[in-house]
Amino acid sequence: MENFESIAVYKGAVPADLGTGVGARGGAIELRPLWPEETWGVKFGQGVGENAYSRTFLRLDSGALPAVNTRLSVSGSYTDAEKWKGPGDLGPRKNANIMLSQPINDRDEIHLWYNYNSLEQHLYKSMTYAEVEALGRNYDNDYNDRLTGIAMEDINYYDYNRGDYLNRDFLAEIPLSFTDAFGLIVKPYYSKEDTEILGGTTVSGNYVVQRRMREIERYGLISQLDYRFEWLTASLGYWYEDSDMLISQKNYNVSTLAFAGYGMVMKNDGDGIVHSPYLKLAGSAGPVDWQAGLKYFRYTDPASQGYTASAPDFELVKAADLYRKEKTYDEFLPTVGVDYRITDGIELFASYGRNQIRPYAYVPLVNVYTKNRAAFQAAGVTLDDMFSGYDMETSDNFELGARFRRSWIEIVPTLFYAKHKNLLTTVHDPRIGPNVNYYQNVGEATGYGVELETNFFLGDHVTFFFNPTYTSLTYDEDLTYAGATMDTEGNQVVDTPEWMLKAGLILRWGDFEVVPMLSYLDDRYGDAENTEEVDDYVVANLKIGYTLKDLAFCKSLKLSLEFINLFDEEYISMINAMDDSRSGRTSYYAGAPFTSLLSLSLEI
Repeated sequence: MENFESIAVYKGAVPADLGTGVGARGGAIELRPLWPEETWGVKFGQGVGENAYSRTFLRLDSGALPAVNTRLSVSGSYTDAEKWKGPGDLGPRKNANIMLSQPINDRDEIHLWYNYNSLEQHLYKSMTYAEVEALGRNYDNDYNDRLTGIAMEDINYYDYNRGDYLNRDFLAEIPLSFTDAFGLIVKPYYSKEDTEILGGTTVSGNYVVQRRMREIERYGLISQLDYRFEWLTASLGYWYEDSDMLISQKNYNVSTLAFAGYGMVMKNDGDGIVHSPYLKLAGSAGPVDWQAGLKYFRYTDPASQGYTASAPDFELVKAADLYRKEKTYDEFLPTVGVDYRITDGIELFASYGRNQIRPYAYVPLVNVYTKNRAAFQAAGVTLDDMFSGYDMETSDNFELGARFRRSWIEIVPTLFYAKHKNLLTTVHDPRIGPNVNYYQNVGEATGYGVELETNFFLGDHVTFFFNPTYTSLTYDEDLTYAGATMDTEGNQVVDTPEWMLKAGLILRWGDFEVVPMLSYLDDRYGDAENTEEVDDYVVANLKIGYTLKDLAFCKSLKLSLEFINLFDEEYISMINAMDDSRSGRTSYYAGAPFTSLLSLSLEI
C-alpha cells in the first residue's frame, strides 16, 4: 500500500468511466497509484511481530532527472510469517514494483507501472459447520505436522495443503491533449497469473493429493476521449479485453506421490472477449455537481473442452459430456448521481446505478461434476447443462444521503436500496444424490438499509468515531431447481450480517497518537436456508504511534505498535461459500487470536 496515493470507495452506483474488471455488483474500490515523486527520496519500513512475522519494505524515487525530467521509482517488499495455528508458513511473499513518469509536453505525462508478486503459503484447514458449533474445541484444529502412513489421515498433512501464486501486471497511461479542452487517454494493460494449489482430498473413494493449476492471461485497452465545455465534461470511451484461461488438476497417490491421473483438464476453444463502450457527462452548476453515464458490457465466454485419461498411459481424450458451449452475456449499465451543497456545512446527495458481475466460480462447478461424474451421467446431465444455469449477476442500486459539518462534528447518514438478480446461489439437485450441491444463478434478493458515519471532534486532541450500518438483504422467494425447493423466502443472503459497527477514539498529543477501536459483526448464515448460523463477535484493536518530523537525517520517523484482537476473542472471520474442494458445501475459517506487531518507518 505504500505505492498507492489514495483509495476511492464507490458504494452502490459506479461511474461509467471506472473500469471494474469482471464487475462490481455492490460497488467498487479504486486504487490510485503514487506515481514517482518530483524530488528524490527514500522510504523504508520494517515490521516484526508474533508468529515470526517480518516485513521489510524499500522504495527509491529518483526525482526529476536533468534535461529529460523523467521520474522513476523502484520498490520491493519481503514478508514472511508462521501460521498462527498448525504447522507451516504464510510466506514468503515477494513483491517488486517499477513506475515511470515521463512528461511529453506542458500538459501531458506518460505513466508506466509494472508489478511482480510471488507468494508461497501453507493453507489453514477449514471447519465444517458441526465444528463451528463447538468452536472452543475446534478453534486450534489444523493440518497434521507429520505423515502417519494412513492414507485417510495423510491427506491432512500440512505440506500436502499449500499454494503457490505468481502474478505479473503491467499498465500504461498515455495521454494526448489536442487543445486545452480536448484530449485522448489510452491505457493498455497486461496481466498474467500462474497458480498452483495442493490439497489432500478423496476422488472416487481414493485418497489423493490433488494439484490444482490455473493459468490466466489477460490483455486489454481502455481508450477515452474527453471534451471540456464551460459547464460540463463529456467522456466517450471504449474498453476491450482478451483473456485466456487453462485449468487442470493432477492427482497423486497420497502414500507414494506417484501420478494417479487427471482430476480435470479444461481447455478453452478460444479467448474470452470483452467489448464495453461507455459515455459519461459530468458538470457543475453553482452548488450542484452531477454526473450521468451509460455503459454497455458484452462478454463472450468461449467454448471449453474437457478431457479424461485412463491408466496406464493417461493419454488425454476428449469427453463429450465435458464440453461447454460458447455463451455471450451483455447488459446496459446506466448511472446518475447529484450532489447539492445547501451551505458550506450541509449537502445532500443521491445516486442510481446498475452494476453487474460476469459469471465466475467455474472451478467449483467443474469440480462437483468431475467428482460425481457417474451420477451426473446416469441422470443425463452434462457439464454444459450445469453451465446453462450460469448468468450475469446484476443489481440496481439507489442511494440517498446527507453530510452535515460543524467545527466539532461531522455526520453522514445514508439510506440505500438495491434489487439483485441472478445471484449465484448453492442449490441441491435431487437427480444426482442427497449430498450433491452446486452453484447456479437463480437467486433474486432485495436489499435496503442505513449507514451512519459520525466523527466528534472533542477539542484539539480527541476524535470519537461511531459508524454503524444496518443491512437487510433477503431472498425474494423460495429457490426451486430441478424439482427441489429450498425454504429461502425472506432469509438473509449468505454471509450478510444485519448489523456492523466500527467505533473508537483517536487520541493525539504532540508526537503521540493512540487509537483504541472496536469492530462488531452481527450473526451471519453459511447457507441460503439460514440453518447454519454463525455467532456475532466483537474484536478490539489498539494502535499506538509516535512520529518525529524534520530530523537531521530524515523527513519523518514513525514507530507504531499494534495489538490485534486485544481480548483474544474466538470467532469465525471468513465464510467461504465458494469452496472448490467440498462439493458445494460451505467452509468456515477461524479468526486470528491476539497478535502484536511492531513497525518502524522512515522517509528521507
